[in-house]
Amino acid sequence: MRAGSFFPVNVMAARHSDILALHVERILDALPDGVFISDAAGVTLRVNRMYEQLTGLRQEHVQGRNVRDLLEEGIFDHILNPEIVRTGKSVTHVQNLKNGKRLALTGFPVYDSGGTLCLVVTLARDITLLTSLQDQVTEQCKLLDQINDRLVYITQENNKGDEPTFASPVMADVVSLLHRVAGTDATVLILGETGAGKDVFARLTHSLSARGEKLFLKVDCGGIAEALTESEMFGYMPGAFTGASSKGKAGYFEMADGGTIFLDEVGELPLTMQTRLLRVLQDGEIMRVGGASPRKVDVRVIAATNRDLAQSVAEGAFRRDLYHRLNVVTVTIPPLRERPEDVRVLAERFLRQYTAKYHKSIAFMGVTLDMMAAYSWPGNVRELQNLVHSLVITHTGPLIAPRDLPAHLSGISLSAARYPEEILTARRPLKEIMAELERDFLLKAIEVHGSVQRVAALFQINRSTVFRKLQGADRRSGQDA
Repeated sequence: MRAGSFFPVNVMAARHSDILALHVERILDALPDGVFISDAAGVTLRVNRMYEQLTGLRQEHVQGRNVRDLLEEGIFDHILNPEIVRTGKSVTHVQNLKNGKRLALTGFPVYDSGGTLCLVVTLARDITLLTSLQDQVTEQCKLLDQINDRLVYITQENNKGDEPTFASPVMADVVSLLHRVAGTDATVLILGETGAGKDVFARLTHSLSARGEKLFLKVDCGGIAEALTESEMFGYMPGAFTGASSKGKAGYFEMADGGTIFLDEVGELPLTMQTRLLRVLQDGEIMRVGGASPRKVDVRVIAATNRDLAQSVAEGAFRRDLYHRLNVVTVTIPPLRERPEDVRVLAERFLRQYTAKYHKSIAFMGVTLDMMAAYSWPGNVRELQNLVHSLVITHTGPLIAPRDLPAHLSGISLSAARYPEEILTARRPLKEIMAELERDFLLKAIEVHGSVQRVAALFQINRSTVFRKLQGADRRSGQDA
């Protein structure tokens, strides 16, 4: 090999180090991230050009200054140097600057040849725009969540229940009336006590109408804060008030455009909102809060209340003109105590609903239903539904007996229970009547449990006894025939 064809390795390494040392500042300035170099004591040694651009801090303003002093002056709201020196590990954090920018900082320890930490190098990247975009995405996600919640609520409301359940002639008359008026766009006012089922009949009216495939939106007029009622009902324009969305918001009437809006407890509306509602009923127009021009809406209104609106009008708590606008078709739902025939069918329906939900097999004894029908039900259908729900959750046996009812129900005397008149008036031996009751009980138990063997085991009797009681009652009924 010819002399001079190569340099010794150590000579070349030294030359490369000299080149790097000569150009280190240019190398730092060429980097796309900001660089902040401090020593183990926290004294600033060097920042690159990108760091100056990101922060507005010049090299001559920070060089030689301790990062702790810069933190105390409020130039930074967070520093990495002390933590890295203490732990000897890299750290990542977000730093907020006085100029409003946000930087993602990642700091690294640098050790000398003896293994002692001598420098901390911090890389800074501007995430202000990214954070702003993330905030916008978060805001949009919140909005989507709100819309999704409303759609879920609307779907649940639309899917609740089918035809109302009843057996009484008075409820047959109510349903017949609703069938006659449902096909029109007439405003319907439904009156009745709390829990009587007004929303069920409002939903029925909607489903029978030409708008049945459109939106049915239930609004609890008593559940909206008075200060928010107008914006919730009629929406608002962008920036209409402090805290308003920059995009504005549609109200309930706009959401229900083309469908039906159900104003539950309409008697709770404040007088100012009653005036706005009157305009919707008269002109089919709404005005958003902060808006300059009205918007047309095509909405059918069904209203309900447990108040005596005529009395509220007389007391000045409800507008007379609005009352007459709502009172085009009035339907009164009788309280449950006035239609005891419905207690049995409603209880059975709720029992099917909740036993299916909780995967249980439970049935009512006939005498239990008789006692329930004799109760006055101050909470109406809602009270009955809640009772059945509670019984299904807590009951462990196959049959719900009178003793399983709450004290205020089980305390009703058997004489008050509605037994068939032929049992109470017939001149028959008690033994024969009890045999028939036993037979009914056993048949119901077999229906619930699916076999005579299971019934015999549950009630601790022989299978032959079960058959004998069933056949004995059949023979007696055949002789009576």
